[in-house]
Amino acid sequence: MIDFSSITYLKSGNPKQILAYKILTENKILELLSNFDPILVGTIPISIDIENSDLDIICFWKSKVEFVSKICLLFEDKTEFKIKETFIDNQESVIANFLIDGLEIEIFGQNIPTKEQNGYKHMIIEHQILEVRGEIFRQEIIKLKQMGYKTEPAFGELLGLKGNPYLELLDYKI
Repeated sequence: MIDFSSITYLKSGNPKQILAYKILTENKILELLSNFDPILVGTIPISIDIENSDLDIICFWKSKVEFVSKICLLFEDKTEFKIKETFIDNQESVIANFLIDGLEIEIFGQNIPTKEQNGYKHMIIEHQILEVRGEIFRQEIIKLKQMGYKTEPAFGELLGLKGNPYLELLDYKI
């Protein structure tokens, strides 16, 4: 199993993973966010990204005000920077987006430890499914994503999940 809490695995990955590693390390993004236990999640770490996939970094904040302030201080000068506060799954959430070297970065923060956030849980479960189901399954997921499916609904479609795929995946038994 890949240790997703460190991005070293990206160094020997596919071209997008290598680019992600370069951008994250050269700009010290995870280092700058270290007080918030950042983890890169989403499609790029598990090699199901498509052309317009972004880098998704989840964070754990104890003080939303402090988190928002730090994100603005660190990244508001980046291209297309925007930040918003919202509720996701009844949890206060902060989402910031910006571009570095043409690659979109999304920083997502909640007052939930990062390894307990759904974004991390989904990625781990999806990675395990991909390991078991193999390359043909991975390519089918990518095809669905290229057709406009979001990641979890694509998995739900191929796995025949009924109901909300975001919830169903959390209980999926491999």
